[in-house]
Amino acid sequence: MNVDAPSTWRAVCRDEGLPTERGVAALLAEGQVAIVRMSDGTLYCVGHRDPFGGANVIARGLVGSTTIDGVRVPTVASPMYKQVFDLRDGSCLSEPGVTLGSWEVRSRDGNIEVGRCVAEPTGCRDE
Repeated sequence: MNVDAPSTWRAVCRDEGLPTERGVAALLAEGQVAIVRMSDGTLYCVGHRDPFGGANVIARGLVGSTTIDGVRVPTVASPMYKQVFDLRDGSCLSEPGVTLGSWEVRSRDGNIEVGRCVAEPTGCRDE
């Protein structure tokens, strides 16, 4: 993954196929991602691979939010070992330095499109 590369947007699913507050997995050339649409319409795209368990399960995680320093933070909890990740950048809230990674994502012309990786996954099990 090259976080400095220019965006190349790739359509991964139809907009109407993306549920609210639930994840959907998509396969990119560089790996799998989990895409989540919040109830306010905000889209997030993070790595689908659980860095603790090593399985591609994050899209099946529990979507929610928590408050950190007075700011509401959208989250997803891994269905494996229940670590909670910030959907804005993929960072693990309980294990600093571990992230899912994050990608640009948008809705355009009825499609959900994923752009470049903006933060690479770190702290993965096999690193």
